[in-house]
Amino acid sequence: MPRPLLPLLALLALVAGCGGDDEAAPRPAEGARPVLVAALGDSITAGSPLWDPDPGVRERIGVALDPESQFEYWAQLELRGEATFRNCGVFGERTDEIAARLERCARGADILIVQGGINDIAQGRPVEDAAESLRAMVREGRERGLRVALTDVLPWNNGYPAARPQIDALNDLIADVAAEEKVPLYEFHDALEDPRRPGRMRTALTDDGDHPSVAGYRRLGKLIELP
Repeated sequence: MPRPLLPLLALLALVAGCGGDDEAAPRPAEGARPVLVAALGDSITAGSPLWDPDPGVRERIGVALDPESQFEYWAQLELRGEATFRNCGVFGERTDEIAARLERCARGADILIVQGGINDIAQGRPVEDAAESLRAMVREGRERGLRVALTDVLPWNNGYPAARPQIDALNDLIADVAAEEKVPLYEFHDALEDPRRPGRMRTALTDDGDHPSVAGYRRLGKLIELP
């Protein structure tokens, strides 16, 4: 039986989306305000399979809808008023497609979190090209005056074992980008990987073999520290 939604909606005014909405989240009032973090990425940022910033997608999710299915939800709770989050995740996008939305997502923000890469692998794009797209987003964010952080790519249970070498290779490249560009790297992969089954998420931390469960998103949210 699904959990009632009303107790879960208390944070919705704070975690706003821009992946499919017509307008970005409003900035808090000037003064002693929390910083605004723009989270730009694919379905992992969006909160699939139980959440999405696009109202149309949320309508299709239906009764299973759960705002706790976002790392941004849990990061905002952990940061205790230091930050609000704008969810700019879009299901299925490669890093080059994510990059095309950076300007709109980052408008008015203070911090940019860049996440992506698994759809490049799934769609046959070279991991070197994905890494360079991520590097370009880091640089563009900094050129816009934002503090920037990167995440790496999660294990992919439904793509195991074929995708594992590419995920490992891309994560090595992402670590290089973070070091070379001197930005923080949130190690999403290791946070959810099952040590008894390397290359896959722990069963309790994935909802469908492609995306985290609510428990998985909570674990990712706890990794977020403001750069």
